[in-house]
Amino acid sequence: MPGEVLAIANQKGGVGKTTTALNLGSSLAGLKKKVLVMDLDPHACASIHLAFYPEQVTHSALDIFKAYPDFEGTYNTCVYKNRQGLLFDFVPSSIQLSELDADLRDVSGKGLILKKWIDGLRNDYDVIIIDCPPQMGIILVNSLVAADLVIIPTQTDFLALHGFKLIFDTMRLLNKALKRPIKYKVLATMYDRRASACRRVLNTLHRKMGPERLFETVINTDTKFREASARGRVIHDYAPRSRGALEYYKLAREILKK
Repeated sequence: MPGEVLAIANQKGGVGKTTTALNLGSSLAGLKKKVLVMDLDPHACASIHLAFYPEQVTHSALDIFKAYPDFEGTYNTCVYKNRQGLLFDFVPSSIQLSELDADLRDVSGKGLILKKWIDGLRNDYDVIIIDCPPQMGIILVNSLVAADLVIIPTQTDFLALHGFKLIFDTMRLLNKALKRPIKYKVLATMYDRRASACRRVLNTLHRKMGPERLFETVINTDTKFREASARGRVIHDYAPRSRGALEYYKLAREILKK
């Protein structure tokens, strides 16, 4: 059965996008699923977190777009497998991804490049996770088009709610050209139950999204995320019994259950 493609996207930064991509990937792998995580954000936060430093990596996600339409060699070069300490396979980012809007300007079918590449290895994985860039452009479009489900991490504060409009406007625009509408679900992150503002925002999300558009799982604030990141590790490796680790396992099970 072909693997499910999950795009982790939000056009507002600092909402837990990369944290979700890495820790959800680790959780799914911990549940015995074969997982590929792709870093398509030119900022390369996920890559740097895992010590795939852009200036040192020979092959990256950039190879996919440069090779189009002949992907053959890229499946062996830009997918890093069996990396020590990693439970999932990984495609690192490149700072040069930010130049693709200009490079692909006149390329026919440029919005489908990533989908076509993923179709070539979907049968090798149970889940493929894409860490998307926050800015609108060809990489975000490719990621949303390739996804079976877009997960929108949203910090539980009112400023983050305003960031919703950008990603929803982007999906609405793409839906006009797509045969099937983009499926999405919101993930509440950085929740602090002691803060009344967080509780109000979560209530607003429940009211506006409903159970079909909002994950039951809520990711609470946890200092272990920051500590794990500082050590270049995912939270399940650094603090497997922490609240954050258990919540991402809960999210993984919720995704698999549907």
